[in-house]
This record gives sequence, C-alpha cells and structure tokens, in this order.
Amino acid sequence: MHYMPLALPFFFMLFFLFVLLIILIEIGILQYAYEKIGIDRRHIFALLLLSLLGSYVNIPVAELPAEHIHSGQVITFYGMRYVIPMVKEWPRTIVAVNVGGAVVPVILSLYLLFKNRLYARSFLAVGIVTAIVHLMAYPVQGVGIATPTFMPPLVATVAAILLSRQYAPPLAYIGGSLGTLIGGDLMNLGKIQGLGAPVAAIGGAGTFDGIFVTGILAVLLAGMMPGRPRPS
Repeated sequence: MHYMPLALPFFFMLFFLFVLLIILIEIGILQYAYEKIGIDRRHIFALLLLSLLGSYVNIPVAELPAEHIHSGQVITFYGMRYVIPMVKEWPRTIVAVNVGGAVVPVILSLYLLFKNRLYARSFLAVGIVTAIVHLMAYPVQGVGIATPTFMPPLVATVAAILLSRQYAPPLAYIGGSLGTLIGGDLMNLGKIQGLGAPVAAIGGAGTFDGIFVTGILAVLLAGMMPGRPRPS
C-alpha cells in the first residue's frame, strides 16, 4: 500500500524544486510570497514537505474485483516514470487516497478558499482546470489515470490570473489541486478496473506530480505578482 509513486530521479527533481523554493524565499527574492498566498512561510514549507513525503502513504477506501495485475514495473508516460509496486498474490485493485497528493491539498485548498472567501472564483478556476485535465487524462496500464505533469499547474496559473490578479496565488493552488483531483482521478474512477493497477491512488501516481508542481508554481506566482500584500 505504501510506496513512492515516482521513480527516484523524478522524486528527487520535485525535492530539488522544493529546496530551491525555500532558498528563493529565504534570500528575499520571493520576500512576500508566503504572505500573498495567505499562509505563514514556516507552514508553507511544512505543508509542501508533508505533501512530498505523504506521497508515500495511501489510505485504502475500496477494493475492485480480481484482474490481471501488473507488478514491479516502471511505466513512462509524458516523460515521467511512475512506479508500480512489487506485489505477490494480489489479484485485485485497491482504490486508495494518497495523503500527499489528495488529503493535504484538499485541506489546504479548503482553508485558502474560506480564508479568502473565493467561492465563485474558486468554482470557476476548479471548473476550468477540471475540464481541461479531464480531456488530457489517460488510463495507463498498471498505474491508473495519468495526466501531463505541467498541464494542470499551467492551466491553473493562467485561469487564476485571468480571474483575479490580487488573489491569483491561492486561486492557482485551489484550481490546480482540486481540478486535477476531480478531472483526473474522480471523473475517471470507472476506467480503473481492468488497468491491472495493484493500487489506484487518488492523488497518487499519475496525478501527484502535477498537484505538487501546482503548489510550487502558486508560491512562485505569489512572489512575482506586483505590490506588497495588504494586511488581513
């Protein structure tokens, strides 16, 4: 149930982006980024790290009937390499919720939504990302549903800027995270059976990388938006 969803080189690439983000904020290049997104910088670091490490943990929620199961392989899709865990005598697919790719992003998205009262604009941002991600999501044997890594964060960033420059950073995170989960995973649950995936994790392999990069881009966007944030 618990395994790293990405091959090590790609996991380390995400970790490098996380470390680079910390350096940029600490040396002042993104001085006000953490304030604009609406979260203390210590909490941003902790949440992004929790998201990265939490990608290892899956919470089972359902079980699908027996199928031919793929095992112990690495699948390449849109340049990313996803890990299929090694299993024995596992003639079923477990549907799970990934802690780092679903639980943490959903909680943080809801917090940002209610804190900034972005109800209508969040609905639009999530709807835009959901529609585009759903069109690009693809069933991958042994993995589940996969989406291009950089498409969700880029779509979310553009949509957020168009909807509200002032609240673009939190909108980008909300739209990118929830839109990817809904359009990529939830709307494709019916396609999971028959893919031979030992574990089909919502927010796990196939969509986790896009959701994590969304968090990185949201903070970078906050640092690039002009003007110092107004006190809450």
